[in-house]
Amino acid sequence: MKRFNDDFSIGDVMKEFMNKNKLEAGLDIINVKETWFKMMGPAFKNYTEQIELRRQTLYVQLNSSVVKQELEYGKSKIIKMLNEELGKELIKEIVFR
Repeated sequence: MKRFNDDFSIGDVMKEFMNKNKLEAGLDIINVKETWFKMMGPAFKNYTEQIELRRQTLYVQLNSSVVKQELEYGKSKIIKMLNEELGKELIKEIVFR
């Protein structure tokens, strides 16, 4: 029976498993959605219809043109806040639809 080295933590093993099986991208998408709702608060949850992350661009579909216009002014700040919360630079651009 193969024995495991005690120097590895469960977190290290999970990261290696995710990288080996190419699961990290899927988890990033889930984390971005959760972070969006956490950072923007419950008021924006009612206006957000869909969130999609493709090639470092976050596409956010909103059901209010007024909210869309307000968010357009703070794009760079929103990108910075989301990336800081995620712990890595996943988002380079946001497109509000």
